[in-house]
Amino acid sequence: MTAPVYASVAEALAAHSTDVLVEYTTPAAALGNVLTALRVGVNVVVGTSGLSDADYAGIDQAAKAAAKGVLAVGNFALSVVLLQRFAEAAAKLIPHWEIIDYAHATKIDAPSGTVSELAARLGRAAQAQQAVSLDETRGEIATRGATMGGAQVHSVRLPGHTLGVEVVFGLDDQRLSIRCDAGTSAQPYVEGALLAIRKVGSFTGLRRGLDAVLDS
Repeated sequence: MTAPVYASVAEALAAHSTDVLVEYTTPAAALGNVLTALRVGVNVVVGTSGLSDADYAGIDQAAKAAAKGVLAVGNFALSVVLLQRFAEAAAKLIPHWEIIDYAHATKIDAPSGTVSELAARLGRAAQAQQAVSLDETRGEIATRGATMGGAQVHSVRLPGHTLGVEVVFGLDDQRLSIRCDAGTSAQPYVEGALLAIRKVGSFTGLRRGLDAVLDS
């Protein structure tokens, strides 16, 4: 079995009739590839991490102008979809939370696409509160992490991790931790990727997260 190889996404799309482009490259190339596909009327599933909220705002605009769909999925695993839903439910009831992003030592982008997507979703569900604001913090403020979606995010990059995410919620004298860790195989992501490919043509504009199409 052979497959053609092209120098660019534009060249590949020009050579074939295409319904869906699956973008799984690098952050530096992803934005241009997505916009190229939209310009020629192709729906896009984005599996690449590292794109910013501003990038996604531009993608949403371009997708609506092209009357096409873009589904950005930080993680295709069902376990992560459930974590997102459970965390959103908790954020509506528990006002304090922070996110820990785990990945292997050589992962360049931080946070992961999974965590970036999760932070944005939790920020839309509610705003995390802080007993001591960042402005009032003494010492090295950077140790409090980066603010994303109104909450603090901490990225860990060490050998021994593949990909993982943990949301820690706190109330007086009680704590809730919701965590998911990935193994080393690609098997958990196959069904979700195929589902995303089948569903991305059913809407217009940008949607983020696999569960955005689970019930449609």
